[in-house]
Amino acid sequence: MKRATRAPTTGPRARSATPRRQQARAGPGPLRVLMITSEWPQPGAAATTNFIRRQAEFLSAAGVSVDVFAFKGHKKPLNYLAAWTRVWPKLDAARYDLVHAQFGQSGLLALPRRLPLVVTLRGSDLLGIVSDRRGRHTMQGRLLQGATRLVARNADAVIVVSEHMRDHIKTRAPIHVIPSGLDLERFKAIPQAEARRLLGFDPDAKLVLFVGRAHQARKRYALAEKAVGILSERLPAKLVVAWGVTQDKIPVYMSAADVLVVTSMQEGSPNVVKEALACDLPVVSVAVGDVPERLRGVEGTELCADERPETIAAALERVLRRGGRIDGRSAVSNLDEKLLTERVVEVYRSVLRNRRSRSTKKS
Repeated sequence: MKRATRAPTTGPRARSATPRRQQARAGPGPLRVLMITSEWPQPGAAATTNFIRRQAEFLSAAGVSVDVFAFKGHKKPLNYLAAWTRVWPKLDAARYDLVHAQFGQSGLLALPRRLPLVVTLRGSDLLGIVSDRRGRHTMQGRLLQGATRLVARNADAVIVVSEHMRDHIKTRAPIHVIPSGLDLERFKAIPQAEARRLLGFDPDAKLVLFVGRAHQARKRYALAEKAVGILSERLPAKLVVAWGVTQDKIPVYMSAADVLVVTSMQEGSPNVVKEALACDLPVVSVAVGDVPERLRGVEGTELCADERPETIAAALERVLRRGGRIDGRSAVSNLDEKLLTERVVEVYRSVLRNRRSRSTKKS
């Protein structure tokens, strides 16, 4: 476990810092936020949670004072209890205006509430965990869902990353749909020939990209593999897996590939689809999470009518025979992290306004 870290106003890395005790402010100043998260990417390591670090950095750049309390729960209650005892003394109005919990389970550390609480729900915390061995929802996942719903009921505001997640929440708190944002400066295409040279890929091959852990059941790599096998009977193609690589390599893989395939059985708002669109990479996907919304109206992408490998293979064939890139970047320009950061800040301000309004009425 690590101590609170402050996201820098510039630069890609966060630095360690211990929050200082401050006197309550007499006047306006920067918002002071304690971000609690059970996931925090390490510099230079392959991770799927870089969007959390990125959000903290963009909030800091927007003038919000952000401290990050990161801990590893590892699905063990004693780890959560230990983290709770460490963070509880920091939940002080003299230090912070509110708490922002990333993932429902992280919000447990802010209960019982001493500060206003905003929680962002991102997928498995609300929808459940799928077993990699059995491909079914686990008992641990059901406990996680219960913890997430408890936090949502006690929050002052809930953020979900896609519209379809609203149906899974019962809370009196306002629910805001704010997808994970994109760093459009990072996710942009480079020439395909250059990308393939950098990765050592065949310059002439038809490359189908799969981003994720091949052994993670909910990603259904076997389905993608079967679809590409069927495709290759008519049009030779190679399935390339991008996993275990650093975040800065993902745009290179997307520039090198001819199409991204998504076969997941469960997602909230898969970042890989948005990142592919930002790199103008065609996408073939099953209907999962908010992918139908993301691909709607984007010419050159394919949303599969069903999840049969034959259907996915046919969609891949159409995309590969058509060839070329798409205009996906314009479809995700509204997901620029800078724009979404403004919306998150407005959620913070609305929570504080509502708190002040209730306090005024009581007095």
